[in-house]
Amino acid sequence: MAKFELTLPKMGESVAEATITSWLKDVGDTIELDEAVLEIATDKVDSEVPSEVEGVLVERRFEVDDVVQVGQVLAVIEIEGEDIPVVETIEEPSDDTQEEVVNELTERVEKAQAEVSTNVSTISSNERFYSPLVKNIAKQEGISQNELDAIPGTGKEGRVTKNDILAYLNKRGEGKGTVTPETKQAKPSQPVIEKPKTQVKPVVVSGEDEIIEMTRMGKLISQHMTDSLQTSAHVQSFIEADVTKIWNWRKKVKDVFEHREGEKLTFTPIFMEAIAKALRDYPMLNISIDGDKIIKKKNINLGMATALPDGNLIVPVIKNADQLNLVGITKQVNDLANRARNSALKPEDIQDGTYTVTNVGSFGSIMGTPIINQPQVGILALGAIRKVPAVIETAEGDFIGIRYRMFLSHSYDHRVVNGALGGMFVKAVKDYLEAWDSDREI
Repeated sequence: MAKFELTLPKMGESVAEATITSWLKDVGDTIELDEAVLEIATDKVDSEVPSEVEGVLVERRFEVDDVVQVGQVLAVIEIEGEDIPVVETIEEPSDDTQEEVVNELTERVEKAQAEVSTNVSTISSNERFYSPLVKNIAKQEGISQNELDAIPGTGKEGRVTKNDILAYLNKRGEGKGTVTPETKQAKPSQPVIEKPKTQVKPVVVSGEDEIIEMTRMGKLISQHMTDSLQTSAHVQSFIEADVTKIWNWRKKVKDVFEHREGEKLTFTPIFMEAIAKALRDYPMLNISIDGDKIIKKKNINLGMATALPDGNLIVPVIKNADQLNLVGITKQVNDLANRARNSALKPEDIQDGTYTVTNVGSFGSIMGTPIINQPQVGILALGAIRKVPAVIETAEGDFIGIRYRMFLSHSYDHRVVNGALGGMFVKAVKDYLEAWDSDREI
């Protein structure tokens, strides 16, 4: 008999950890190939982790609500046949050594998978080892590298464990000062000068107010949005498009389309087609930034911001959107939107987006200033389509007529996208929409 380690799979760019929400199998249960073993949740999607082998579950390494890093071993499955990635037998650690064992496992995972913590850039200046969990806590709490290096570690070879960094944060929260290489070695007689802390004005709550705890996804989305604003230099360009031709064409063909394809034809696939064409014309908006390097993406993968029943948003991705015809895009849009609303998206459905589109018009807004979905450099907000009076230019002269118009709001990262490029891109989207062929066949 051999043993197989079931690990937490990589779930997309910038996703380095997940929370276990439920175990679907108990120790001793028989597991079939591709059968779901447990359910997990990230800031982007809820999903199941299937088994890659057939066998019997003999060990569960984590409990419900535990946060697990990508690549860490979730469970051990006993299988028939020759040995394949056999796990080493590890005795149940005591409370004093449990954290060290977790760190050892994490170190093995990091060596095997270089992308365990792609969203954590903290690197020790003295080659001291830090687990992804410790680095992630340090990043979230704003602990500098020098500060982290100076924290005394109780783990193996002086490593900083989770308990060490949490204890340090607790002391720091009590106003006992931060640890630096200088203060760590200071003599008792030497005064330690602390920097004054910024005082946060407390929120006044009356007895009639209702306090609502943010959901886990809500907290993660909040952090993701704040990080984006701190990362990118957001600027916006706005343009108004006349979509009367599209409005009339869709009204004419939507019933025939639904009868033939079994799909509802909304405006979203039409807009996605135009945006994909514009990205092909302006590939320097289909990029991401890695430090001081620009990564020009080969594929055009459009993220589609979708509202969930609980009010949160998720961004499923239409892969290779520029290679799909209108029917193909429509089927992709409807499928992803339906599965998002039913919490049935898979991790691969939200991976590898290169540009994002959000339809603020579906909530009645005529325009918006969306926040960039990192590590992308642009996002386009589609405003509500309105019937308005407008000047129409003809060979016989100008006159006032009723037209269907909408605003396009383009947010982009001014670090790499200047105003000219940002404006030309959204103008290209407008031109594609206004040049719609009213006699187009479906």
